[in-house]
Amino acid sequence: MKPVNDQEAFSSRQLLDQIADKWTTLILGSLCPGPMRFNALTRDLAGITQTALTNALRRLERNGIIERRVLSEQAIAVEYSITPLGRSLEPLFAALDGWTRNNLDAVEQARSAFALRREA
Repeated sequence: MKPVNDQEAFSSRQLLDQIADKWTTLILGSLCPGPMRFNALTRDLAGITQTALTNALRRLERNGIIERRVLSEQAIAVEYSITPLGRSLEPLFAALDGWTRNNLDAVEQARSAFALRREA
């Protein structure tokens, strides 16, 4: 592996922060089955504000992870979909989702044990 300079390290950390963001993973999960419009994403992602969704979508579009397509010029209708670059993240998120589901019981046990130790 080649040495990483400070700028590369900063850029890769910044991109990793954006990809690992809670809303990013949920947005991509919503878009995996197919394109969605803004309001459908808002409904699908309970708890996200319009501002947070707008910011996350812009960041994902800027990074080439999703594509924004204007459907109608007159009545503003916009649809979001995953790009091929974004699709390349799908196996990683699937693996993370699988790990979470497979280890949820062990994590819950660890949390309970931690809470008991803190109470003692």
